Amino acid sequence: MSASGITHLHLSLDPALALEPGTSDTDPEYLKTVEKHQWQPTAAMIGFAQEDYSTLKTIKQTGGIVPDRHWETNQQKVLKAIDLTASLKLEFLTFHFGFIDKTKTKLRGRVQFLADAAEKKNVMILMETGQENAETLRDFLEELSHPALGVNFDPANMILYGKGDPILALETLSPWVKHVHIKDARRSSAAGEWGKEVPWGEGDFDNEEFLKTLTRIGYQGALAIEREAGSKRLDDIRHTARTLSRFYGS
Repeated sequence: MSASGITHLHLSLDPALALEPGTSDTDPEYLKTVEKHQWQPTAAMIGFAQEDYSTLKTIKQTGGIVPDRHWETNQQKVLKAIDLTASLKLEFLTFHFGFIDKTKTKLRGRVQFLADAAEKKNVMILMETGQENAETLRDFLEELSHPALGVNFDPANMILYGKGDPILALETLSPWVKHVHIKDARRSSAAGEWGKEVPWGEGDFDNEEFLKTLTRIGYQGALAIEREAGSKRLDDIRHTARTLSRFYGS
């Protein structure tokens, strides 16, 4: 954080939620550090222990809250994450919900349950894009029509998963977009295989047009720089921050 000059962050709750049950440490060291430096989380996030991102096939089988044998455990994790998000006075909790397609009916009930719980805590849970195309996710959100349900939009994920054009997807999902990842990627040349994450500006969509589209749809939320790959992540994050500053004239 100090080296990048960035003061906001998309905060993972996984280390706090991994504490042993019954522990007296309800404020883990990293949360104390965030508070000490007055860094401002723009949203909270979680992942799930069973998720396997080795291939597109394995993540489709293991992703999010879809797998039945992990539902009870993951349900409890999300509920605890909602409570922690609320206690940190954050508005958004984000995670990958899993692939919708044939699991749609089952997933709808689970999402309804979790969104109801989030609403009671004044938290909005955000579905991160990528694991389905924009039209499928739009239809899912329209059917639920839940006030505690929105989208964490990741343009690179649309390319990494092979789920369509990020800019068109942003326009399709604009009513639900509450938080945005700034991440770039190149498409795979082979169907059914992962694309490749690259530094911002080196991928397969027009970054400047993407930012213009955010402005056009009236988005005023956070832009969370996400760099999960590469050997020079800090340099890539700094470069992206400078690029965003120039675009927005700050």
